[in-house]
Amino acid sequence: VQLQASGGGLVQAGDSLRLSCAVSGLTFSTYVMGWFRRVPGKARGFVAGISRYGGTTYEDSAKGRFTISRDNALNTVYLQMFSLKPEDTAVYYCAADRTNRVLTASSTYDFWGQGTQVTVSS
Repeated sequence: VQLQASGGGLVQAGDSLRLSCAVSGLTFSTYVMGWFRRVPGKARGFVAGISRYGGTTYEDSAKGRFTISRDNALNTVYLQMFSLKPEDTAVYYCAADRTNRVLTASSTYDFWGQGTQVTVSS
């Protein structure tokens, strides 16, 4: 199983960025997909998740600014981020969970990507 996250970079506050996560080695359409982020010195935290049927869940600071989506034909999950803030600076990880609903605890996810760095300058 491989999850390949990409799309991170250095942007200015207020900019937008879209992260992608290409998945292989599992039946993508049957997995819940999630995005997490880790800030140095802190635990990895839930950002957004999408169910097999397209239902979405967001962490409070992501609501209204981030949009998670999936393309089951391409085995890819996306995180579109708008109005980025310096506090969004983190390494972003995609993850796959074989349960049938979006859960926010990282321990429930079975497979993880390698992470992509997002840096937002003020």
